[in-house]
Formats: sequence, structure tokens, C-alpha cells
Amino acid sequence: MDVSAKGRRGRGVRVALIVAGLTGVAVLASGCQSDPDIDITAYAQSIEPADVLYNQGLANLESGQLTEAGRKFEAIDKQHPYSEYARKAMVMNAFTNYRQGRYSEAINAASRYLSLYPNDEDAAYAQYIVGLGYYRQIPEVTRDQRTSSRAIAAFTEVIERYPDSEYVEDSQAKLRYARDQLAGKEMQIGRYYLERKEYVAAANRFRLVIERYPNTRQVEEGLARLVETYYAMGLESEAQTAAAVLGHNFPDSQWYADSYTLLRTGGLEPRENKGSWISRAGARLVGA
Repeated sequence: MDVSAKGRRGRGVRVALIVAGLTGVAVLASGCQSDPDIDITAYAQSIEPADVLYNQGLANLESGQLTEAGRKFEAIDKQHPYSEYARKAMVMNAFTNYRQGRYSEAINAASRYLSLYPNDEDAAYAQYIVGLGYYRQIPEVTRDQRTSSRAIAAFTEVIERYPDSEYVEDSQAKLRYARDQLAGKEMQIGRYYLERKEYVAAANRFRLVIERYPNTRQVEEGLARLVETYYAMGLESEAQTAAAVLGHNFPDSQWYADSYTLLRTGGLEPRENKGSWISRAGARLVGA
């Protein structure tokens, strides 16, 4: 992220905002004069101008003092709520949390910003931070993939709602990875069923990969596993079609070589049945 660019925008805010912040302190002071337990003078002196806090936060970011930067941005939100600087500080706080690996906090801060300023100039970046926060928490494929689904939803929002933003290209790349994780999870479950000869359940998982995640790396193995599964079930036409689609899309694949060898053991060869769902799905595959 271009921190300096954020700083240049922040430094141009009107002086009137600072005056408004100080006016708020004066109002608070007048309302609390009757309370002997509140030191109004000390409280007023503890309030720093919003632009000073913001620039201090940027300086802390640039010097790697992330915790202190976060404190400055949070102080703006507390001391100068609803000001222009508070709006910008909210985004910067989300970014600071992300840089610290505090992904849940980053997601919450960015989501809060989006709820308050959905059409602001930094909304695309806030949505991108939400996606990054989920993306960095995607676990290995053997574990629950709900975080992958949330990352997909967040990055899809960036792409569809802010199509001209600079974050679209990276969002698309990260979305593909998250989808590959979901497809990989389905493959893991399918292999589990296949090993236990639960062929119907296995075929359903492999079919889901082919139809729902056609542009992922898992498709190649998914087709080969369908050949193996349908062949074991005695569904020769479906096995031959899966092999033919695999060969058409991935002719140099070891998965295709293995599938071809398997069919030949039964005196069969790849042959596409145009009426099969596999043939219809084949036109959308990554290797097509």
C-alpha cells in the first residue's frame, strides 16, 4: 500500500475540522463543570489535534512502529469522531492491524468503515483488506475451509462492486487460490470415500469439483478419479467419457496416461458420450 499517498491526502484536510474538534472539547467542559471529580483543564490539554495524531501515525508506520501507529489512529477515532481524519484513520488502523497479523481486528475495522462509508474513495481498499484478512487465515486443505469461502465472498465484492479499482487484479488471483482450496477439500473427501469403496459418494464429490470449480488445479485429478470411480461401478460409458474429456484438456497429463491404462485393462478406450454431463462440463474446464 502507498502509505505516503495516504499521508498526502490526509495533510490536505481543512483547518475547520481541528476547530470543530476543539469546540467539542469546550462543550464537554461546560457540561462537566459541576463535577468536582473531573479535571477539565487536564482533559482538554490531553486532546491533540487530529492532523497531528494522523501524521504521527503515518510516521510510526513508516518507521515500523506499528503498535504506536495503531494507538495514534485509534486516538483520532476517540477524540475526533466523525471528522475527516477519523474517517481516514479508520482505514489506516485496519491496515495497521493487518500488518501486525491481527487479522480479525483488521477485518472488523475495515468492515466498520464500509458500514459507515460504503461509497467513499477508500471503500475499495477497505473491502480489499477484509479479503486479505480472511485470505491470510486460510488453513491447509485438510482443515475446515469456511475461511476460504469468506475470502471468496470478500474478493468477489471487490471485483464486482469496484471493478475499476487497483485491487481487482490481486483480488482475482487470491480468489482463484481460495477456490482451489475449496476444490481441494472436496477432492480430499472424494478420495476418502473412494478408498472405502463408497463409490456413489465419491463420484458426487468429484462431480462437484468438475462442475463448481472448473478453473482450478483440482480438475485434472478430479476427472481421473471419475474414470476410476465409474469404472469400479461398472459405468463404462461414463468412465470412457471422463477419460476422453481428460485427454482432450490435458493430453500430456500423467493422470490421463493412468486413466488410459486403466481402461485398456478392461478392453476399453476413451470415448466421449456427448449426452453425458461430463461432456457438457468439459467445455468449461481450465484446459479447454
